[in-house]
Amino acid sequence: DNAKLGEMGEGMHSGRYMITMMGFFAVYAGMMYNDCFSLGINFFGTRFQFEGQDDGEVEEGDVAVQTADYGSDESVYPFGLDPIWHVTSNELLFFNSFKMKLSVIFGIIQMFTGTCLKGLNAIYFNEPLDFLYEFVPMVVFAASMFVYMVFLIIYKWSINWHSRMLSATCVNPYSDTWGSAAYDGQWAQCNDNGYGCTPWGYVCDGSETTADKCPLNFGGSGDGCQPPNLITTLINIALNPGTVDEPMYGGQGGIQNVLLLCAFVSVPVLLLAKPYFLSQQSHTAVHHHSEDAEEGHGHGGDDHDEEHGFGEIVIHQAIETIEFVLGMVSNTASYLRLWALSLAHSELATVFWEKAMLSTLNINWFAAFIGYGVFAGVTFGVLLMMDVLECFLHALRLHWVEFQNKFFKADGVRFSPYSFKQIIKDAA
Repeated sequence: DNAKLGEMGEGMHSGRYMITMMGFFAVYAGMMYNDCFSLGINFFGTRFQFEGQDDGEVEEGDVAVQTADYGSDESVYPFGLDPIWHVTSNELLFFNSFKMKLSVIFGIIQMFTGTCLKGLNAIYFNEPLDFLYEFVPMVVFAASMFVYMVFLIIYKWSINWHSRMLSATCVNPYSDTWGSAAYDGQWAQCNDNGYGCTPWGYVCDGSETTADKCPLNFGGSGDGCQPPNLITTLINIALNPGTVDEPMYGGQGGIQNVLLLCAFVSVPVLLLAKPYFLSQQSHTAVHHHSEDAEEGHGHGGDDHDEEHGFGEIVIHQAIETIEFVLGMVSNTASYLRLWALSLAHSELATVFWEKAMLSTLNINWFAAFIGYGVFAGVTFGVLLMMDVLECFLHALRLHWVEFQNKFFKADGVRFSPYSFKQIIKDAA
């Protein structure tokens, strides 16, 4: 306690736990993305292989093949992403898509947790109107539109699209593809007329569509056999209800209609129900008071106060409704900053590695020594200091604004940070 740490030292000492956990989760995220200074580390052995890679004969444009059957346990990298993605031409496209969806999943889970905390607050403070007519409609709205979005993302990841697309493909029964283990079902007999058959036995004639060849009968142009564009699917929930061009499961259009109806119904309930019941309670209180009061006294003042109070309640509830409904959309988009920060971090790391290290390694040892010094300096100064501070500030903002505005009212007990020193003093 008596040590003189200085202003910066005191700041780091008071935030030592936060700094430690930031470092831990930075390492964890790096392992999940398999990204160490823009390089992938082959911890468990890649599940892909280029033809001729052992002899150094791989050229740009070559396609890697999996070392195990698609969808099998052996084809999945045990932890994090496969390092092969760091040497592919579509690396940026893959990582952008993955990080964007992951940011949305994290954001919706955190906001939904914040909404659930609002319900727990209502139970704790014994506020049944807040629980029934604020928390319940909020949960219904968030679950029917945004949690469903998370479900679609994860469900799309979990589907074996290779098998589904193969089931809607005309295959020559005499080719090597026929009987492949990539198809999950049982291969049927084929009475080939020159155009081949689908794995489930549909005889092709060259004029059929994907929907004709798909055995799932989910509807739409893809009939369930081709992966959908999730952005289009989500937009069409509201703009084109009941129509799903590329469904992932049977009855998807009907289920999305029910979810859309639940979302629409929850908004007027959130807007009007609580003010109505509060006005009924207020009216009952004023009515009992007027019976006890002397005749001709106080009636006009009570009615005026009641109207004034009801107007304030309606305005407050309208603000609450607009903030929540529009906030769910804007806050979800705000979580995309996680994707943007991760993209900027990885691209900066790539630039520093390629320009400072790779460009000097093939010159001579002295140039490589200078290049490493530059690489270490800019990595420490830009990535490990400036970029970490930037990421911390953005994460802090997401907690304060996007998360806490779902439940925190700033009208209760003053916040006191966790402190071992205070706990020991209180226990003494």
